[in-house]
Amino acid sequence: MNVPAPDHAQRASRAKLLLITAVFAAPIIAAAILTVSGWQPQGKGNGLPIMPQRNFVAEPVTVKLADGSAYAWRDTQPRLTLIALVGPGCAARCVDTLTKMAAARVTLARNMPRLRLLLLGTPPANEPVKDGRVALGANPDASYLLGSDVDGKLAAFAPTTPDSVSAVLVESNGTALSLYPAGFDTTGLRKDLQKVIR
Repeated sequence: MNVPAPDHAQRASRAKLLLITAVFAAPIIAAAILTVSGWQPQGKGNGLPIMPQRNFVAEPVTVKLADGSAYAWRDTQPRLTLIALVGPGCAARCVDTLTKMAAARVTLARNMPRLRLLLLGTPPANEPVKDGRVALGANPDASYLLGSDVDGKLAAFAPTTPDSVSAVLVESNGTALSLYPAGFDTTGLRKDLQKVIR
């Protein structure tokens, strides 16, 4: 018995089926190749990744607050910490950066309580310190807990330039995520916070 040769319509149907299969299979194959080769997608943040990675709970890094208690990197609820490390002679430029950092927290709106602000170093001379907090303006949401780095383990992150601020973003488990060196873009910091805190 002779099998009839496929006509043009059958060949066209098979070609379409193979094309559809290829369209769905190509991304899966590409992802498998990239994974095997070790490539992983990286979101571009504005801060510098802290390498090697550090965990301030495991080290431990002890920060003493104004009331004498130790700062709890792991809070009663999952909250990140934005550490502001002030350079010598914190004046107008330093205060401006601190104010913009606090404003970045306020822009988180309902997620604002998920970020704590911690200031390490000598606070600005003209900003009042009340109840262990450095207040910037009348907004209580724009105030920082005041603390000191007991063992100097964060000294490498602190700026040496007068009237400057650097920042470190710390995960709720105590892992340091990003460093924002002195002169960093506060708009970039705000964007990073909005990506991380949702």
